[in-house]
Amino acid sequence: MKPWSARSARSRAAILMLGQALGFALMGAGIRIASDRGIHVFEIAFFRNFFGLLFALPLLYGSGLALLKTDRFHIYFLRCVIGLTAMFCGFWALAHLPLGKAVALGYSAPLFVTIGAVLLLKEDVRWRRWSAVVVGFLGVLVIVRPGWVELDRDVLIALAGAVFSAGAVISIKFLSRTESTEAIVLWMVLIMTPLSLIPALTVWTWPDAIGWALLAGIGLIGTVSHLAVTRAYQLGDASVLQVYGYAQLPFAVLFGWWLFDERLDLWVGLGSAIIVGAGLFIAHREAVRRAPTVTDPRAGGG
Repeated sequence: MKPWSARSARSRAAILMLGQALGFALMGAGIRIASDRGIHVFEIAFFRNFFGLLFALPLLYGSGLALLKTDRFHIYFLRCVIGLTAMFCGFWALAHLPLGKAVALGYSAPLFVTIGAVLLLKEDVRWRRWSAVVVGFLGVLVIVRPGWVELDRDVLIALAGAVFSAGAVISIKFLSRTESTEAIVLWMVLIMTPLSLIPALTVWTWPDAIGWALLAGIGLIGTVSHLAVTRAYQLGDASVLQVYGYAQLPFAVLFGWWLFDERLDLWVGLGSAIIVGAGLFIAHREAVRRAPTVTDPRAGGG
C-alpha cells in the first residue's frame, strides 16, 4: 500500500470510529426516550435485535446459508445468552442513569476482559496490564464512591452489564479462532432475536407511531455502528482507534445535557478519565503483545 493510501485508510478508520461513537451515543439517547415513553427495556432490546436481524440479512448475499454452517452452535448459544444479559443490563443503565455515567461504567468492561483472558483463554498478562486493571477499578470506585454515596440498584446493574459484556468479548475471541466475522454477527442476531422475545412478551405494550420510529432507529443505528467499527478495525490499528472509540462519552454527555438536562458531576468526570486511561493502556499493551518481534532492524526488507 502506498503511503498516501495508508494515510487515507487511517483517516477513514478514524472517521468510522467517530461515527460509531456518535451512533452508539444516539442509540443510548433513543433508548432513554423510548423508556420514558413507557416501552420496557426488554421490549427495546427485542426490537434492537429484530431490526438488527433485518439489517444483517444482506450478509448472506453471495455465500448463502453455507455461511451459517458450524459445529460450534453450543458456543454460539452460550455467547448469545451472555450477550443478551449484557444488553439487558446496559439498556437498563442507559434508561435509568445519567447517560454519561452509564457509558462511563460500561467502559470498565475491558478491565474484566483482561481478567477473563487470564482465567479462560490462558493469556499471559504481565504486571503492566495488571497495574492498568487496578488503576481502572480505582476509577470505577471514584464514580461509584461506596460508603460516601448509596450504592443503588441501577449502578450495580450497569457494572453487571460490564462484566457480561466482557464475557461476550471473550466468547467472540474464542469463536474467532475458527469462525468468520460474518457468521458470528449473523448467528448473534438469529439467536438473540427469539431469545429476547421471551422476556419482552411479559412486559409487552404496542408502541405508537413515534415508538415504532424510535425502535426502528435504535435497530438501524446499532447495526450501522457495529458495521462501522468492524470496518474501522479492518483499516487501522485497534490500539490507535480505541482513542476515537472513547468519543462516545462526550457525545453521551452532550445528549444528556441537551435532551434530558443532565449534568456531568466532577466525580464521574474524574473516574471516567481514569477508566479511559487504563483502557487505552490495556489496548496498547495488547497491540504490543500481538506485534511480531524483530531482532534485526533490516529484517523483512525494511
